[in-house]
This record gives sequence, structure tokens and C-alpha cells, in this order.
Amino acid sequence: MFLSSDDFFVPLRHMDLNKIRMGFQDLNISKQILMALEEAGFENPTPIQEEVFSVSRSGKDLIGIAQTGTGKTLAYLIPMLMKLHYAQGVVPRALVVVPTRELVVQVCESVELLTEYMDIRCVGVYGGTNIRTQQDRVFEGVDLLVATPGRFMDIYYNGIIRTKMIKTVVVDEADRLMDLGFLPQLKSIFEVLPEKLQTMLFSATFSEAVGSLASDFLKDPVRVEVARQATPVEHVEQFRYDVPNISTKINLLKLLLADKDTYKKVMVFTETKKNADRIVERLADHWKGELSVIHSNKAQNTRLNALRAFKEGGTRILVASDVAARGIDVQDVSHVINFDIPSLAEEYVHRIGRTARAGKEGVAISFVSEIEEDRFTDIERLINQNVEILDLPEKLEISQLLLDEEQVQTNNIVYQQGKPRGGGAFHAKKAKNSYTAEDNRRNVMRKRNAKKKKK
Repeated sequence: MFLSSDDFFVPLRHMDLNKIRMGFQDLNISKQILMALEEAGFENPTPIQEEVFSVSRSGKDLIGIAQTGTGKTLAYLIPMLMKLHYAQGVVPRALVVVPTRELVVQVCESVELLTEYMDIRCVGVYGGTNIRTQQDRVFEGVDLLVATPGRFMDIYYNGIIRTKMIKTVVVDEADRLMDLGFLPQLKSIFEVLPEKLQTMLFSATFSEAVGSLASDFLKDPVRVEVARQATPVEHVEQFRYDVPNISTKINLLKLLLADKDTYKKVMVFTETKKNADRIVERLADHWKGELSVIHSNKAQNTRLNALRAFKEGGTRILVASDVAARGIDVQDVSHVINFDIPSLAEEYVHRIGRTARAGKEGVAISFVSEIEEDRFTDIERLINQNVEILDLPEKLEISQLLLDEEQVQTNNIVYQQGKPRGGGAFHAKKAKNSYTAEDNRRNVMRKRNAKKKKK
């Protein structure tokens, strides 16, 4: 049975965001880590970092609810590394569990940054690559192990990982782990861990599944929340274009990306791997040397090289399926473009969180087709705001071509440049306050009747 926060949380702690912000030097952080932070250009902790440091040092279990881009990786790494202090023994003393190989790499990179003046050994393990190489590295000695759930258990069952010395565990992106079906592996991991340890769980949203996980494996956790669940990043300007089909979306993408002075560093998100490859194929003639692509069908080295090229400025445009929406920390992304609207409204928040990081400004643009309108309405309800609709550019070529997956649509809407004239039903926004439970009931009944007619 799912328990509410009142059933198993100690009182919620919120940051007073109006108080004078502390510098890292005010938080009693070790000299070695302070030197590394200063060298990397970090001056002030984020709100989640200020709160997590004190709770983590107390040894209490913790749940951190924070939107993407708020700095939660450093929030748990800094106190964890201070606790580890220096390399000792050969078995891991701390464990970080994340949902994707990209996040394993990112966490390990953050550890490398923070331990510039320390000798702590961090090893990352994840699927899709040679398990023997990873096992050899673990066997040689590790202080902090960063792992995806499946690969952790694979290596554990091979007798390589010994867990008796693990005193600190972090479960990062818990909501994403639940979405990807990792609950059985997480349960297996906790079964082989010592009873006495500190567990910290971080999530952008607090779903029923995350709450159930917390109640099963955390003891009297302190809950730290620095923003309303699923709140979009504060400094992101959000816009949408209403676009009839995929081919026109690609034409619009070409038109926007041609303005290199404005679109300096762009992440383009798709719902499907097919669309990611399709975009790269159609754009390659224009910007082949400026394009990177990552999705789950790409080989591991290909994905890591693509992400590295984008991070380091070797490419200007990164096309990605939602595998890259969570946790990937790339600085100075000027624009996020939602080529497809995600089926889960929460993913929209994670996507647009790739821009406007560390207090900087950013822009998120969504291409919305008629069949995606309901999805975008869900997004606007979630974020509690209406996203401004932009007129289609005058130079945009409106394609009449429907791809195979679009043939099932019946679309009598006429799309045009500029503001819609008579009959622009798709362009007219639904009034949020007029949507009632009765409207929802009628909508459900309409869909059911349509299915019966098909049968």
C-alpha cells in the first residue's frame, strides 16, 4: 500500500530562498574539494546543495525533490566524497545507482572534477559494453561505484562486487528508474546491501511508485524540496509552433537552425529513434559537421563521442531521443527544440531543463502537430501556464507529404503562414478554466464509441 508523505517522512525542509546565499567556503567543505570547485569556476551552492549537505552529514536518510538542472549531482557527491575522504581497501564504500549509461558517465565525470586533489577511486559500470573490462576495474579496487541497476547485479552475481563495506547509497533519477521498469533490480540491490547504511533518493517528481520505493527502503527520511514538482526551469522562455506534419517540422527546423547567430547550441528532442535518424539524414546536407545524434540504438562509444563533441563545441546541434533528457549536463545550451511532443508530460520539463542551467537564460520551442495537441494540453496543465503560439515563418514551405506513420491521420485542417483565418480550430487554444470533469467524461465516452465503431 502506498503511504503518503505524512506516514513516513520527518518534516519537510524548504530553503528560504530570500536569505543571503552562502558560498561553498561557508559550508565547511574540505579544502581539497573547495580547491577543485574554485578551479572549475563554482562559487555558490544551489538551494538543493545547501540543504542536502547538512542532512547528509547528519547520517539521516533523505529524499530530494528537485527539478533537473538544480545541481543535485554535486549535492550528494560533495558530502559523500568528504565521507570517503581517501582511497582505502579494494571494495566499494559508496554506491550511486542511475538509470542510464550516459548518467553513469556524467556522475563519474563530476567525481573526477571534484577529486582533482584527492585519490578516491571511482568506477562506472553499465550495460552495452564489455562486462569483463568493467569487472577487472572493480576487482582492482574502488571506493565509489556508479552503476545502472542491471549491470550492478550482473557483476554482483559474478562474485566481483562485495557490498559489506557500503555505507552510503544514492538512488538518482528515481522516477526515471521506475518509468524504465528497474524496480525489481533495485529491490535486488537493496537485498544484498548492509542493513546499516545511509540512503539518499533523488527525483524530479514524487510519484506513487517513488513513494512506495521510499517507504520500503528508507528509514525516517528527511524530505528536501526546492521547487514545486515538475516546475519548469525559471529562466526558460517557452514557445510553440503548430505544424501539420513531420516533413513540415523538418522544414521548420532547417529554417530556424540556419540562423547560427541565434541558435548557437541546440538540443533537438524526438519521441522516436526513427525521427532522430530522419532529422540527421535530412539535415546532413546542410550541417553534417555540426550534427551529433544519440539514442538507444547507437553503439555506446558512438553515443559518448557524440555527447562529448556537443559538450566541447565540436558540434552545434545534438539530436536526441528522451534517453538524453535526464541528467545530461551540457553548459550554454541556447535552445531546446521539441521536434516531437513527449507522451509523458513530465518529460517536457526534463527536456527543457537542458537549457537555462546555472541561472542562465534559455529558450524552449515545441513543434505541435494536431495529433499531439492533447499531449501539449497535458503539459500546460502540468506546468500551470499557457505556452505562447508563434506564427509560422513566411518562408516556411508547408509540405503536403504524409509519412507512413502519419497516413492514419484524418486531417482537414488547412495550415498557413501567419495568423490562422476562419476555421483555425487547431490553432485556437483551449480555455484551461473551462475544462471540467464532465468534459473529460464526454471525451472518454467519445473515444470508447469510436473504438466500438471500428470493431
